[in-house]
Amino acid sequence: MLERAGAHAFRYNLHEGSPLQMQWLFYGQSELPVAVQAWELPPGGFEGMHSHAEPDRPLEEIYVVTAGTGQMTVDGHVYPVSAGDAVLARVGTEHDLRNTGDEPLKVLVIWGEPGSADYSSFGSAKRALAARTEADEATDGHRTSQVASASSASSRRGPDIV
Repeated sequence: MLERAGAHAFRYNLHEGSPLQMQWLFYGQSELPVAVQAWELPPGGFEGMHSHAEPDRPLEEIYVVTAGTGQMTVDGHVYPVSAGDAVLARVGTEHDLRNTGDEPLKVLVIWGEPGSADYSSFGSAKRALAARTEADEATDGHRTSQVASASSASSRRGPDIV
């Protein structure tokens, strides 16, 4: 089944934000327990600060930037984002997406109620776990060398005074 870009797109305002173009991909056709939407925010456009902590309908969202530049705020942390970046907004986190660029910000947004599924037997899941483990080890190694350097420098100049 194919759904063409823009075939079922509509203008919509989210969370008191500015108007954006949205296409809810395969609405009423897919049986996956998530919504998959393609959004396009104009320059200066924004989603609006919000959270999804309703006890009767908690939602988690994943934002994948496909084109443009922007910033995502999640619980007070501001992240610059561009094509290829992804942001997870867990249940209850305050978050907002803004287009800070001169071109449209295009984003794929996947959202739904949190739950779990076991994909660990899939080869791609095994590779994803290995890639995350390697990246974490590399980051930890970098942090360890930074701590060692800082500790060495600190011992040369004496203790830091707070």
